[in-house]
Amino acid sequence: MKKEILGLSEYITIIGPKGKMKRVLARVDTGATKSSVDVKISAELQLGPILKQKRVKSASGNHIRPVVMVKVRIKDKILNEEFTIADRSHMKYKVLLGQNVLKHGYLIDPLKKTKKR
Repeated sequence: MKKEILGLSEYITIIGPKGKMKRVLARVDTGATKSSVDVKISAELQLGPILKQKRVKSASGNHIRPVVMVKVRIKDKILNEEFTIADRSHMKYKVLLGQNVLKHGYLIDPLKKTKKR
């Protein structure tokens, strides 16, 4: 399997179940076990249904978040993977890519600069 190289942030496209798409700059976080998407993006693209709830430990404490299946395009690869829904309105990055996405053949190069593809 060919490994794609990602920087610490990457432009990705989230694809809603009805085909609506949104391109966003995502933060790559190798320390996060699960990926996360902002609640406003989730509502805009009508992501869902909620599959389960997950307890998440973050810098702001422990929280229980809903989990949805998200179709996402990273580079030339399209994945279906679980994302938690969180209020990321106060954060620079509205999407966080965690280990559950990165395990699909991505390597991280912290020196790689993000290009507006």
